[in-house]
Amino acid sequence: MGEGGFIGVMVLTALLCFVIAGQALDMPMRIHTVLGALAAMAAAFFTLNRYFKRPAELPPQEIDGKPNYNDGVIRFLTLISVFWGVVGFVVGLVIALQLAFPALNFDVEFLSFSRVRPLHTSAVIFAFGGNVLLATSFYVVQRSCQARLAGDIAPWFVALGYNLFIVIAATGYLLGVTQSKEYAEPEWYADLWLTVVWVVYLLVFLATLWKRKEPHIFVANWFYLAFIVTIAMLHLVNNAAVPVSLFSSKSVIVWSGVQDAMVQWWYGHNAVGFFLTAGFLAIMYYFIPKRAQRPIYSYRLSIVHFWSLIFLYIWAGPHHLHYTALPQWAQTLGMTFSVILWMPSWGGMINGLMTLSGAWDKLRTDPVLRMMVVSVAFYGMSTFEGPLMSVRAVNSLSHYTDWTIGHVHSGALGWVGFISFGAIYCLVPWLWGRKQLYSLKLVDWHFWLSTIGIVLYITAMWVAGILQGLMWRAYTELGFLEYAFIETVEAMYPFYLIRALGGALFVVGSFVFAYNIYMTIRYGDREEAAAAPSSAAVPAE
Repeated sequence: MGEGGFIGVMVLTALLCFVIAGQALDMPMRIHTVLGALAAMAAAFFTLNRYFKRPAELPPQEIDGKPNYNDGVIRFLTLISVFWGVVGFVVGLVIALQLAFPALNFDVEFLSFSRVRPLHTSAVIFAFGGNVLLATSFYVVQRSCQARLAGDIAPWFVALGYNLFIVIAATGYLLGVTQSKEYAEPEWYADLWLTVVWVVYLLVFLATLWKRKEPHIFVANWFYLAFIVTIAMLHLVNNAAVPVSLFSSKSVIVWSGVQDAMVQWWYGHNAVGFFLTAGFLAIMYYFIPKRAQRPIYSYRLSIVHFWSLIFLYIWAGPHHLHYTALPQWAQTLGMTFSVILWMPSWGGMINGLMTLSGAWDKLRTDPVLRMMVVSVAFYGMSTFEGPLMSVRAVNSLSHYTDWTIGHVHSGALGWVGFISFGAIYCLVPWLWGRKQLYSLKLVDWHFWLSTIGIVLYITAMWVAGILQGLMWRAYTELGFLEYAFIETVEAMYPFYLIRALGGALFVVGSFVFAYNIYMTIRYGDREEAAAAPSSAAVPAE
């Protein structure tokens, strides 16, 4: 019945998409509805084909008294995250080079910085990071609950539906379709589709928790659940829009003026806080103890970390709007909560690092663990720098400068990137039944290439940003601006070259990463039994 109902919904979706495509008022809408129709038809066909090929009984929940985990969807999500990661990093290098050499857009509208830049941010945050979160959350919730992932079609609908959203969003950027909201550029129909997929994701996760065999809900699942629920709330409020027409790709946001700015940065900062922080902290709390074969340093501290983080983070968004029309009290509120946020963030960092107590020697021999530990160090550095930059006096220098770009990338590449790489390095041998990775030496190369690249990148942007801020606020004795804006742009040239070099090293590291993953799956030594123990880490206390 589930398969039949799903096929019926997909057929109706395909028909609706074809009708809209025939009446579409612009080319992007026509392209995306045809793409949606083809995806729906493919989903209906493969579901029907699968129905006739599969056994009469669905896969059992347990085999010989042990959970029968659903790892097929996790394998797909792991591989697609590697693909999107490489694509996103390469696009980031392209736009970094465009800033130094503007002619590299070749006067092609589809390659202009304004279109390719959101392609880069969405590819690394939502395509790479999002698929890593889906893969790890499906893996962790099964192992820590000792239960098979809920649903038969639903997990695949989440995985494939989410990546369809990525394709629609990415092609939309290149076609010039955007609602001009940072980290929320996809238009109304893409947002509607993501809402459906996200609700199913939440239901799958909750249903798996509901049927758990372990009475305790492991802390990583709390972080995943906070990430899923809060992102849903942020997405619905920030993307509230009225389409110009059912047949048009354009919509009008219901918020306006300063209210729109407030809602946007309530979303924008908490997309960072819950998508790029809470979700990846869940990865930290499962994969670092698992890799180090040590319990979490303090399970009590992890719970304090969770509740304080999710309460404080939601209030920090107004610090993006200092010296604007936003009321002063709201700006001060955002700044205050941002500074307070430093404490729980560092509590989580300390908890992650101290988990290696008694196992620090493993850093010499295990580059995967080293990568994840360095990611936690980057998390600590970013969560110190962020509150510092939220202080109004500091923000007056840093805002609108490349210092912000350096801050974002120290968190994105150092924290999110490294913890994601580490999780994938752990997952691949476990999921494909390999004894170990194809080459730990290649992991070493990846680690050092990427680390040197990140250091070059963020130091160049720190210096560039502070230089920009000082040049913009420099006045002559007569009270005129000392530098024309074009002079500040010219001064950035050497720093943009250094940033591009750092980005290039990071991209090369990602190619080494992808090659190692491929070789592990293709040629890695098989293991007879399951590669990873299924029980969750336990507290040291």
